[in-house]
Amino acid sequence: MDDSSIRKRSQGLAHDIVAELTQRILLGQLAAGEKLPSESAIVREHGVSRTVVREAISRMQASGLVETRHGIGTFVLARDPRQGLHLKRDTADSVRGIIELRMGLETQAAALAARRRTEGQLQHMREALDDYQRSLANNDSSVEADMRFHKLIAQATGNSYFTDIICQLGRSVIPRTRLDADERGDADLTQLGQMAVIEHEAILQAIRWQDPDAARAAMLLHLSNSLERMAVD
Repeated sequence: MDDSSIRKRSQGLAHDIVAELTQRILLGQLAAGEKLPSESAIVREHGVSRTVVREAISRMQASGLVETRHGIGTFVLARDPRQGLHLKRDTADSVRGIIELRMGLETQAAALAARRRTEGQLQHMREALDDYQRSLANNDSSVEADMRFHKLIAQATGNSYFTDIICQLGRSVIPRTRLDADERGDADLTQLGQMAVIEHEAILQAIRWQDPDAARAAMLLHLSNSLERMAVD
């Protein structure tokens, strides 16, 4: 296995730990001020190296979810629920952390939405994507329509926890709202938006067909591509 493959595998393992711990925090299973499991405990639980655990904790620190106190441990930071998910800084690391969380959360939401959606919910999703494309065509901001589409998928799960977490994430659900021009580099947001149109349509089609596996795969592809498009990998 070459160095690139090893690095990608380590990043994937770190992502799994970030997603699992972050969901526990957002669901209140790990409360503000509470200490995370020790590094050794996470190593045993997930069967990974200490390097992978340290990478995962570093990402959560960048996202403003936890802080590490030298010689004591890592603790959950308090958040104001009215402000959504608190991010210390709008950086590539924080965007990556949010997208990694969404990979775990929204792929499952898409699968559940495919099973449980109503015709009315499906119509609202269609309207959100129509608004999204209309905004792109008029060179207007498509953020509101983009957020609405993802919230509608969460609502279609029939599980209010999905909706609550997406609402807590707020505008950080849309990665391009969190990166400044320097970090975006030469990225053309209009072109990126057009690429996202194709992915959104695939998600909607799978939900319409009530195919959970296809919906999960389409959402994962969309979020994985978001990482690459925003150059945060």
